[in-house]
Amino acid sequence: MDITEPWWRGAVLYQVYPRSFADTNDDGVGDLPGVTAHLDHIASLGVDGIWLSPFFPSPMDDFGYDVSDYVGVDPIFGSLEDFDALVTKAHALGLKVIIDQVYAHTSDRHAWFAESRTSRSNDRADWYVWADAKPDGSPPSNWQSVFGGPAWTWDARRGQYYMHNFLASQPQLNVALPAVQDALLDAMRFWLDRGVDGFRLDAINFAMHDPALTDNPPSLKPGKRSRPFDFQDHLFNQSQPQIPAFLGRLRQLADSYDGDRFLVAEVVGDRADEEMKLYTRSPDRLQSAYGFLYLYADRLTPALIEAGPAIWPGEPGEGWPSWAFSNHDAPRASSRWSEGRDGKAVAAVLMLLLMTLRGNVFVYQGEELGLPQAEVPFDRLVDPEAIANWPETLGRDGARTPMPWQADQPWAGFSTTEPWLPVDPRHPALAVDAQEADPQSTLNLSRRMIGLRRSHPVLRTGAMKVVSASSTLLVFERGEGAEALLCVFNLGHGAEDWAAPEGWRVIASVNMAPDSGHLPALAGCVLARA
Repeated sequence: MDITEPWWRGAVLYQVYPRSFADTNDDGVGDLPGVTAHLDHIASLGVDGIWLSPFFPSPMDDFGYDVSDYVGVDPIFGSLEDFDALVTKAHALGLKVIIDQVYAHTSDRHAWFAESRTSRSNDRADWYVWADAKPDGSPPSNWQSVFGGPAWTWDARRGQYYMHNFLASQPQLNVALPAVQDALLDAMRFWLDRGVDGFRLDAINFAMHDPALTDNPPSLKPGKRSRPFDFQDHLFNQSQPQIPAFLGRLRQLADSYDGDRFLVAEVVGDRADEEMKLYTRSPDRLQSAYGFLYLYADRLTPALIEAGPAIWPGEPGEGWPSWAFSNHDAPRASSRWSEGRDGKAVAAVLMLLLMTLRGNVFVYQGEELGLPQAEVPFDRLVDPEAIANWPETLGRDGARTPMPWQADQPWAGFSTTEPWLPVDPRHPALAVDAQEADPQSTLNLSRRMIGLRRSHPVLRTGAMKVVSASSTLLVFERGEGAEALLCVFNLGHGAEDWAAPEGWRVIASVNMAPDSGHLPALAGCVLARA
């Protein structure tokens, strides 16, 4: 890697969902000491750092994304001392630490909201989005919440409605208010002072709303609609033009610390492409952003992969993309894109494909093992969206089940007691200890593919040019000139006639014999100039 590049540019970050990573106090829920105990495993993959999902105090209505204290650790996960120990060990292993920040809303049990709802004249009265009822008593606007139902809940204490884009227990912060921004910056400063290397900003395009409370128009987007939220074009409850200025304040604070502190936005919605670029367009905004182009796609095709570099072509002044195939909010890609094909073969080609994309890439815990999406029966569901919309949306629980560490231990070595979510019966055979000893395992292949990216700077920061994208065959170049690499993938169900072009040699491959004269289904390879 070019030593002039900041550490995060082209980095591979491993997402840890702490509730499901490793339980050390026998309560069935993962914790920070469990993460610390397994940092050696993460470091062995060759990744650059970890992204740690929320561990802050929370009533856990949305499993940590409903924060009740921005500057603490929920006792279920441990203590601030446990967090400090995690950061110390991660840094000793050469791993950066990125943590989530949820700035669009809090829990309704946050002290700020408890004060705000007491009256219309207290010191934090306008820290949340409050509005009077319409003359007929109905909500102030037609806005709908992501998890179902109106985005407004009546509060008798104030005699007003409060806004929530998600659960009713996640009231919307009035982030346009300078005092709220100052408080959020103070929270960010608290974690920077404890040594974190950056932040993932959750649902940041939901951070501000239209103060006129204008009704959203109906959506003209085709496709299935399983929630009231899907019926609207979300012009006014999110994605407001004041957001970039707030992001600039976050960037200014991050830049006041040494070490290239990294800020990446999660952006979801119909305008995610333009918003991601807006939020990263200049040096005084965020370094990177990612959306759900791949996370929510139900089929893997060359056209789907080609869409990524089309959004981020590398034009002057453009920001830097980040990509993920799986995370805690989406079904695991190895199942979502398998279409009945061998799971191990799917996992292998996906890992090579992810490592050859231009931008930062996120590997979700268990992705290095090739875990399939877990099957969680209805009576074990805990995800509020899954329960509310069953069976139309299966929810997020199947991607959040416990990490399997030991094949022959109860609950796959995650805990010594019944976990908060069940272990899928297919997962223990794919446990870390079972794969360590097998040179051909998905785990060891993942290490090789991540190592390939580390050893070739063009895979981290080089240009990406799609050469061809048929219905099944995807070919693209990374970098230019003598250092360029050629990446070839057959994403279809049948073999394709193919031979390495003259002047190129295969340096890495999955699911194929390099000189066979054809490219099997789910095969991929990377070629360098001979």
